[in-house]
Amino acid sequence: MQLQRIAIAPSQVRGNTISLTPHQQHYLYRVLRCQRRDRFIAMDGGGNWWLSQLTGDSQAEIVEFLDANNELPVAVTLAAAMPKGSGFEEIVRYSTELGVTRIVPLQSDRTLLQPSAKKRQRWQRIAAEAAEQSERQMIPEITEPLSLAAYCSTVSDTIAISHRLVAVARADVPHLAEMIPVSGEIAIATGPEGGWCDRETICFQEYHFQPVSLGKRILRAVTAPLVALSAIAAACESGK
Repeated sequence: MQLQRIAIAPSQVRGNTISLTPHQQHYLYRVLRCQRRDRFIAMDGGGNWWLSQLTGDSQAEIVEFLDANNELPVAVTLAAAMPKGSGFEEIVRYSTELGVTRIVPLQSDRTLLQPSAKKRQRWQRIAAEAAEQSERQMIPEITEPLSLAAYCSTVSDTIAISHRLVAVARADVPHLAEMIPVSGEIAIATGPEGGWCDRETICFQEYHFQPVSLGKRILRAVTAPLVALSAIAAACESGK
C-alpha cells in the first residue's frame, strides 16, 4: 500500500513520539481524512524515514525506521540565475525531483527578481513538498540569494576545481555529459535569459569554473537547470 509521506522537522521527534504541527494535523485529518492508527511515512529531510502511526490529534508514534536510499551518489549544488515571475518556483520543484542537494538563487547582472524573505520561505516549502512527492530522503537547502562573486568565492572554498561547472551557450566547449564526476560534490551554474555578460564570464574564469554545453539548442533560464540536472542524474545512476 502506498503511504503518504510527510516532511517534519527534526525537533518534532522526541524518542518514539512525533509532535504534529497544526498544518500537518489539518492535512492528515481534514485533507487526507486519516484516522487514529492510520500510518504514514515521516521524513526529517536529513536522510531519515520512519513508518509512523497516528495516536492522537497532535501526535504520532514511530513504528520502525525505514532503510531506503533514493538519493544521487553525488551531492549537487545548483546555482540558478533567477528568472522573472514564478520561474524560480518551477526550478525549485523540478530540480528537487531530479535529486539536487542545494539550490542557490543567483543574482546576475540580468536578474530582475529581488526576492523577499517570505519568497525564500515559500521556495523551501515547495522543496519539501517536492521531496515528499518524489520519495526523497533529503530536502534540498535553499540558500540566501547570492551575487555571482559571492557564490564563486564560496564554491572555491569547498568544491574541487574539476567539479565546478558553468553552463554556457554558443561556445565550443565540452558537453556536460563528458564532465560529470562519479563521486564528490558537483557545482553547476546556469544563467539568466540572454546569457552571462562578459564580466560574469571573467569571474567564472578567475575561479576556475569549467564551461560546459547543454546542447546545440538555446534553452530558457527555467529549462537549463532541469536539462543539466537530468544529465547529471542519468550519468550518476547509470554508472557512466
